[in-house]
Amino acid sequence: MLIVRPIRHSDYNALRAIAEASGHGFTSLPVDEALLKRKIARSEASFAKSVTQPNDEGYLMVLEDQGRVVGTCGIEAAVGSTDAFYHYRLGTDVHVSEKLGIRREVQTLTLCNDYTGASELCTLFLLPQWRRDQIGRMLSRSRFVLLAAFAERFADRVIAEMRGVSDEEGRSPFWQWLEEHFFGIDFPTADYLTGIGDKVFVAELMPRHPIYVNLLSDEAQAVVGKVHESTEPALALLEAEGFRFNNYVDIFDAGPTVECQRDAIRAVKACQKRRSLLVEPDQLNGDYLIGNGRLPDHRVIRSGAMMGEGADRVGLSQAVLSALKIEAGDPVWILPM
Repeated sequence: MLIVRPIRHSDYNALRAIAEASGHGFTSLPVDEALLKRKIARSEASFAKSVTQPNDEGYLMVLEDQGRVVGTCGIEAAVGSTDAFYHYRLGTDVHVSEKLGIRREVQTLTLCNDYTGASELCTLFLLPQWRRDQIGRMLSRSRFVLLAAFAERFADRVIAEMRGVSDEEGRSPFWQWLEEHFFGIDFPTADYLTGIGDKVFVAELMPRHPIYVNLLSDEAQAVVGKVHESTEPALALLEAEGFRFNNYVDIFDAGPTVECQRDAIRAVKACQKRRSLLVEPDQLNGDYLIGNGRLPDHRVIRSGAMMGEGADRVGLSQAVLSALKIEAGDPVWILPM
């Protein structure tokens, strides 16, 4: 049975293997032992913490298949709570000369911290062997069960940064232009420094004035707001949930950031709290994500269910109840796949 649960310190080796498999551009999982262990410890503390409003919590979960960790996903409760959270805002600068009859519209990139305080969907990665049977969809949507069950822990605005375009060696056309003119360090190095929380160089070296997009190299212009091909399925899933691009891009690879109000996310709206009933396995049907709504031992599984026992009840098998670590009569959160 597939189970999404909070990460534990014993998952370090599995998380490191996932970090190594994720490749360049996956900023939230750099291959760094100290950082990964800090992420695990921070997540354990966040799940155990009593929270009435979002702050500097980070919730990291793993997907377990018969005891093996095969994927991960996470949510940052409020980005920018302890350090600056940067984006480029894509805007338009209009130049008009009535006398000469000339009007020009030029796209600009302006450094900003506009998403400070938003919750962020992050760290979604599934090992290639498990990219089948909508397992990736399960892993992605499991985060919405957490958002629905514990709304007080998250902001009204939810964002997701999409990985931008880079090649197999980690070279980003957008960053190559910035590197040449401002930074002097390559993309993997900048990506790694950000991943380990060392963002001082951004404030020190990033252009202080808006960048005119038409002055970028042709290669850099072509990737502004574009996603890495491996990220296209993740973007499609979020767009189906109501997330939209609102002209903010990553400062390193110019990948798009998408956003949605928490309570407007389709999966969050569809997630229902019901009382569990014990039924026989042959009475189950459909395809659902079912969460136990408990902390710190939050769990989400994928299973059939019997939904015909009243609007506030759901029938589950003993195997499902056991996997969720609950008993018949306990409440659950259920979301159609």
